[in-house]
Amino acid sequence: MDTLPFDAVLCDFDGVVHLWDPDGMTALDRSWGLPEGTLAGAAFDGELLQEAITGRLSDEQWRRQIAHVLAPVCGSTERARGLVEAWNQLTGRVDPDVVDLLAALRTRVPVVLVSNATTRLETYLAAIGLDEAFDAVINTARIGVAKPDRRVFDIAAQRVGADLTRCLFVDDTAGHVIAAQEAGATGVYYQGIEQLRAASAPLLG
Repeated sequence: MDTLPFDAVLCDFDGVVHLWDPDGMTALDRSWGLPEGTLAGAAFDGELLQEAITGRLSDEQWRRQIAHVLAPVCGSTERARGLVEAWNQLTGRVDPDVVDLLAALRTRVPVVLVSNATTRLETYLAAIGLDEAFDAVINTARIGVAKPDRRVFDIAAQRVGADLTRCLFVDDTAGHVIAAQEAGATGVYYQGIEQLRAASAPLLG
């Protein structure tokens, strides 16, 4: 008989564990004399980003493509490369409260990081000291499909031997949460740590 409500926690990275300065990219736009939103528009273009987060482009190839797209608006390829390099140097911040809560949850069930990420994710996790913070890491660039594809959730659950219907899934993108729920998981649309504390409280007794 099950004594815990979940057998695993599947958790998003950016927007939950790791937070970016919302002004970081627009500050670079201003520094380069570009309209706000220029860098983000190039970097997060739907088709180009999809190629990066499903592994069809490496992180390095993706960033080179972004520089290529930006060259006309920056005035030269050299300036565009400089902007992308400055963007590369930006770092987000880890939410220590979320990390502590996930560490506590790991004493009860496996915690899996599930991120729509580029091939840079694993190196970045090591650089910020989180490479040992999860029982498994599902980087969509390594598996060839990205959230909200239900295969991502299935793979994440299977990686730690859990049934998806017995998993708690946490993400700050509503569409991803809805997709996980439709696939059978219990979903939390993350907007603050109190939601995660409430949803995971039964695991901690």
